[in-house]
Amino acid sequence: QVELVESGGGFVQSGGSLKLSCAVSGRFTTHYYAIAWYRQAPGKEREGVSCFSTTDSSTYYADAVKGRFTISRDVANNTFDLQMDGLKPDDTATYYCIYSNLLFSLCVKWQIPSSDFASWGQGTQVTVSS
Repeated sequence: QVELVESGGGFVQSGGSLKLSCAVSGRFTTHYYAIAWYRQAPGKEREGVSCFSTTDSSTYYADAVKGRFTISRDVANNTFDLQMDGLKPDDTATYYCIYSNLLFSLCVKWQIPSSDFASWGQGTQVTVSS
């Protein structure tokens, strides 16, 4: 199993910044995988935010956050970070870290694979006031 622990959520005003971290540990069958940040607001469907591929360090962003959010990898600490700048009230949601080997589904089609092919973190709450 691969386990993920998220941290860094909080309450900020519009225009503020937060940095989320995803700590990854467990058993890996391959060095090549994807780590994604998804979010879900109350009453809305879960949507993809950003992805990082360990195959070639490629990054992917949803149009709604492009230019404001940055995903990166800290190899030494085995974490994946999401720097969020210029936050808006529409960014308010619970943010989840997801691990999967299915890069195309997770980060290109923005469709979360079934539980047989993906692992989830517990989520961290981000609230942005106007």
